[in-house]
Amino acid sequence: MKKYFKKMFKGKQKEFYELLEDNLKNEKKMFIVTANPETFMKAEKNKEYSKIILDKGTTVIADGIGSVLGANFLGQKVKERIPGVDTTLKLLELGNKYKKTVYLFGTYEEILQKTIQNIKRDYPNLKIIGHSNGYPESKDEIMDKIVKKEPDIALLSLGVPIQEEYISKYITKVKKGIYMGIGGTFDVLSGEKKRAPKIFMVLRCEWLYRIVKEPNRMKRFYNNNIKFGFKIVWQMIFKRKEKNEKA
Repeated sequence: MKKYFKKMFKGKQKEFYELLEDNLKNEKKMFIVTANPETFMKAEKNKEYSKIILDKGTTVIADGIGSVLGANFLGQKVKERIPGVDTTLKLLELGNKYKKTVYLFGTYEEILQKTIQNIKRDYPNLKIIGHSNGYPESKDEIMDKIVKKEPDIALLSLGVPIQEEYISKYITKVKKGIYMGIGGTFDVLSGEKKRAPKIFMVLRCEWLYRIVKEPNRMKRFYNNNIKFGFKIVWQMIFKRKEKNEKA
């Protein structure tokens, strides 16, 4: 698990956004993975996904507080979390500021259309040069289309790890563009789902709000967050034991 934490961006959110702005403004290529406990748990079971996260061309940010705490407990100091939703909003804001282009790929058609309407309303200078829902006959055909259109920003909402696998497969074919898998962020952008109230964010308990709103997420939370926590504690104990034996 520690190898993933070593890969994570260690700075503050503001510093990361400055890096985003520089890359977008200067048409540099970037592949962002928003990592939470579920990301790491899946990477532990999926060797190909693990390679994607650890690849030198991938930028990993701590999407959840669990990622920050896990990293810090294992000696990899991460200053603060950088939520995927906030990063998506920042990308749209910067794209609007510099009159850039974006391609949207993923989710259901109805949610995608509402997302498009809201982006056009809130970011009038950002040009949507293409879009596709997450259920085409061939995802590879959509990715080929994205590569040919050369967007400045490409947002994929296909779920973990599928969205990262497709970005990884095609990112080598592009010369520019910020590519990011955004999970369920289109649900938020479309207005279908609301983010946790500010008090939950301040207390770092957005996960609790999501479980209260969607109780069926409890099993998923246990299989990822709870087991992730046990894994971190076990590695801490092993690390301390190893240190004591060397002393």
